[in-house]
Amino acid sequence: MRQEYSLGIDVGSVSTNFVLVDGSGEVRYKLYLRTEGRPIEALIKGMSDVADFLQPGDKIVAAGTTGSGRRLAAAMVNADIIKNEITAHAAAACAVEPGVKTIIEIGGQDSKIIILDNGIPCDFAMNTVCAAGTGSFLDRQAARLNIPIEEFGSYALRSKSPVRIAGRCAVFAESDMIHKQQMGHPLEDIIAGLCEALVRNYLNNLAKGKKILAPVLFQGGVAANVGIVAAFKKYLGTDLIIPKYYDVMGAYGVALLARENVKANGGKTGFLGVDCVNRDFRARSIECSGCSNMCEVICILSDGKQVAHWGDKCGKYA
Repeated sequence: MRQEYSLGIDVGSVSTNFVLVDGSGEVRYKLYLRTEGRPIEALIKGMSDVADFLQPGDKIVAAGTTGSGRRLAAAMVNADIIKNEITAHAAAACAVEPGVKTIIEIGGQDSKIIILDNGIPCDFAMNTVCAAGTGSFLDRQAARLNIPIEEFGSYALRSKSPVRIAGRCAVFAESDMIHKQQMGHPLEDIIAGLCEALVRNYLNNLAKGKKILAPVLFQGGVAANVGIVAAFKKYLGTDLIIPKYYDVMGAYGVALLARENVKANGGKTGFLGVDCVNRDFRARSIECSGCSNMCEVICILSDGKQVAHWGDKCGKYA
């Protein structure tokens, strides 16, 4: 049976995610890929996998992009909408839990908190400065301890007495962890201390001055870490809802938004098709000397033709 899907693409520094939702808003396909510093290659690989999933007669009727590489992705596929991460994550959270009031999102390189009022984001904060509040911090410490990151959280749950680790800064946290190892603390207690340090960092920085009300959704790749989930429950005193598609919620949300956008605009999509990435895409930067801003403008070329620009403050190129 022929299916119509809406496509959501979330291009981040750590992962590039794809989601297909059907006409009722249900996720029918998801894909999580490592970006590995090469977003164009990740987009080409992801679109190839999406094409393999589609059956003859299936059609993508809407497409949206989000994440730090959302403009690049939009230029490559000619997306119908481009949305920031806050909007995309809020849309997905409301679809999963219509009464959600707080969204905790921790990814590989950044973290966010979103406060909602009747489904509308009314306050938010993002951390893109210190790695101590992100998944990359846990990845690095797991590698140091020679423990698979998938098992990191289970070690924390076995702790009887978590150690206190300074979590305000990734450098201090790492040196503090090494000191605790040298003092002979059990590994489980050190890992539990690391999980609690990350949660304290999040609550003392991003959530400072914000009222965290239930229902609380925990999204992003770090939501798979049961040690972090347990630490949040301890400090917040409330349960957290982990969505089924916690790791691709940005792509899920922008797919839903793209579907609504196309419907509101007559049902016609600008999406170029799943084969659209089979062209020679290149990115280059130029420094505009038109004024004292000296903007670094990013140019996207498709088969040698410029198809998009951004990065200018005045809008001269964009």
